[in-house]
Amino acid sequence: QVRVVESGGGLVQAGGSLRLSCTASGNTLNLNSMGWYRQAPAQRELVARITRDGITHYSDSVKGRFTISRNNALNTVYLQMNSLKSEDTAVYYCAADVLTIETIDGIETFWGQGTQVTVSS
Repeated sequence: QVRVVESGGGLVQAGGSLRLSCTASGNTLNLNSMGWYRQAPAQRELVARITRDGITHYSDSVKGRFTISRNNALNTVYLQMNSLKSEDTAVYYCAADVLTIETIDGIETFWGQGTQVTVSS
C-alpha cells in the first residue's frame, strides 16, 4: 500500500501564487508517475503529470502558469501555481502510480485526500 498526502492549499487572490506538495510513503519501491488532478465540482480533470524521469504533461488550461516538479529521493511532487484565476478554484488531488503485476495495465493508482484551493476575484 502507498499513502499519499497533499499539503499547501488555501485561499489566494486572483493573480497570486500557491505551491502544493504531495508525498508518497509506504511501499514506494515501484513508484512511477505522479500527478495533480482537480475537481470542481463535476468530474476530476488532469492538471499536470510528471514521470520518474521528469517528463511533464500539462492541461491546456494551466500551461505557462503552473509548473510540476518532483524530488525522487523524497517521493515528493510539487505544483507551483502562478497567475491564479478564479476558475482554478477546486479541490486538488495528488495521484501516485505504482507499477504492479496485479492489474491488467500494470499500474495501481493511489490518491490523496485532496486539498482545497480557492481563488478570489
